[in-house]
Amino acid sequence: MAEALGRTGAIPEGLKALTDALEIAAASGQNWADAELYRLRGDVLIGSPSPDRAEAEACFRKALAIAREQGTRGFELRAAVSLARLLGDQGRRTEACDLLVPVYGWFTEGFDTQDLKQAKTLLDELP
Repeated sequence: MAEALGRTGAIPEGLKALTDALEIAAASGQNWADAELYRLRGDVLIGSPSPDRAEAEACFRKALAIAREQGTRGFELRAAVSLARLLGDQGRRTEACDLLVPVYGWFTEGFDTQDLKQAKTLLDELP
């Protein structure tokens, strides 16, 4: 829902939905999707008319840290792609590649999935 709200320009509503989801996860102890929720928060922030890139980067880095801690490679790939895209857009291409290459390299199958296709496209654009 937050992603759809962000895409339609309802940034405050999207951020509120993500805050609510994180609060529910914390209260229930069901934190398995926290990495994805923080990644989505970063994406919604980037999509705002006046994007807060520093806060978005912090969200992506938090998502990456949570995914690594939980060992969720899929969420880690998504967070790495989002962060690498932001870094690349800021001219920090080497940092973006250094982040994304090892994460992409873990995968030995599933290269027809949307997440791995996006990662490969971004890697091709970065150098």
